[in-house]
Amino acid sequence: MNRTLSELAQLVRGTIVLPHVVDGSSERIDPNNILIDGTATIRNAQHGQLTFAKGELAWKFCRTTKASAVVVSEIARSERLPCIVVADPEAAFAELTKLFRPAVQRSSVGISPRANVSPLARIGDNVSIYPNAYVGDHVVIGNNTTIMPGVCIMERCQIGDNVTLFPNVTLYENTIVGDRCIVHAGVVLGAYGFGYRTENGRHQLSSQLGNVEIGEEVEIGANTTIDRGTYDSTRIGSGTKIDNQVMIGHNCHIGKHNLLCSQVGIAGSCTTGDYVIMAGQVGIGDHIDIGEHVILGAKAGVMHSIEPKQHYLGIPATPIREQMQIMASTQKLPELRKQIGRLTKVVEEMTHNEVADENQATPTSNNRKAA
Repeated sequence: MNRTLSELAQLVRGTIVLPHVVDGSSERIDPNNILIDGTATIRNAQHGQLTFAKGELAWKFCRTTKASAVVVSEIARSERLPCIVVADPEAAFAELTKLFRPAVQRSSVGISPRANVSPLARIGDNVSIYPNAYVGDHVVIGNNTTIMPGVCIMERCQIGDNVTLFPNVTLYENTIVGDRCIVHAGVVLGAYGFGYRTENGRHQLSSQLGNVEIGEEVEIGANTTIDRGTYDSTRIGSGTKIDNQVMIGHNCHIGKHNLLCSQVGIAGSCTTGDYVIMAGQVGIGDHIDIGEHVILGAKAGVMHSIEPKQHYLGIPATPIREQMQIMASTQKLPELRKQIGRLTKVVEEMTHNEVADENQATPTSNNRKAA
């Protein structure tokens, strides 16, 4: 499907800015003659495709990209490519990408005869349950929800309206999922928490009587696991977005609109405020409270509670300014080691000279006494 550059600019309410010449000629480019057949990122774009530039690094690639046109911001221009100028180039590019690669629209399939749905379950209107899904006793599923193949929903779970559970999601009993949530493939909600008590030299599983409660508009990435509470609920606040392969332990209370990146690990009984950001591979020790609007940099190891609106980094995690000083000092260690070596030699030479002077002075004093 080909579209002209003019058509695309109109769709995103952008302004076209053109280079004055083409290949050294004085002929002006006509945006109605520039045909676009797709979109691609600036490194991979080919002739006939549209790309976008945002940030200094992207602009470097603008000089060499094979794209036929570029979407840019109001404060940026390209010297060699036709441009669509918009306030937010990334949002406009996403909108145009959907034009060339529209999302898959799945129509309702109803309840497959190959799905195992308990007669005691309550199923809402316009629900799709695909083959090989399992729905246990007393499960409640809201309207317009989609249950993909291989999903297992155990007894007494509650799932809201407009929820999508992708293939092979597992919900242990009593799990609650709010409206408009997206749960990606392989997620496990409500597994037993990692809690044991030792009796007579053996580790005995502690009580597992709680559940997991997911708020509204939460997205949970593939293969993430969230354990049930011991007695109460493990809770995920509304609007929180969780990346792939995240582990959240039992009894945790995650605030609203958190962003948890891939491979974050949160031990049991932790809490976070609203709008907390954890970058990749952040680790949180147990019984730790993270204040609202805290940012934890990649691989931060948090061993104590953090007050709101702080930015922490490192292992163990410290305020970012302090961690930057530590990192700067660490980079200087090789030179400091050399300096210490040189100073050690100087001290050794000074000590050797003092000993030699003392040895020379001692015979003279003895000779005077003898005289």
